[in-house]
Amino acid sequence: MSKPVVSIVMGSDSDLEIMREAGKALEGFGIAYELDVTSAHRSPDRTAEYARRAAGRGVRVIIAGAGGAAHLAGVIAAHTTLPVIGVPIPSTSLNGMDSLLATVQMPAGIPVATVAIGKPGATNAGILAAQILGVMDSEISKKLEAHKEKLAAGVEEKSRKLKASS
Repeated sequence: MSKPVVSIVMGSDSDLEIMREAGKALEGFGIAYELDVTSAHRSPDRTAEYARRAAGRGVRVIIAGAGGAAHLAGVIAAHTTLPVIGVPIPSTSLNGMDSLLATVQMPAGIPVATVAIGKPGATNAGILAAQILGVMDSEISKKLEAHKEKLAAGVEEKSRKLKASS
């Protein structure tokens, strides 16, 4: 198996069902990834160490999912120069709005790319990671082009079926 170039990390193993969607997206582009759990609040030293060592292990993009206070992506971004993509997890009665706001409101100088809440966001995080990697990898770039073409073809097919049934 290839060395992981994307690290998918989450604040709790209860986030795994959602964060697996990022992995599925990466698999579709043939991108090796790893999964891990670390917490900005329950294991802050471990989280900082994870972030500091990621680039040295060959990781090129980090996808971080967290719910509630959702500080994981920001804490990781504070300790690395790698691109960090935050996935807000809908884990409280606020249905992820708290996580979205916590993830997206980073101070100037500590960027976190933030995607939609939940599974659609995790899927998009995987695709965004592929796009970041695709800037320097023509094979990934070609797969991304094919993905866009497949999406467009799907819309055309749905349009054709709708017109035929009207």
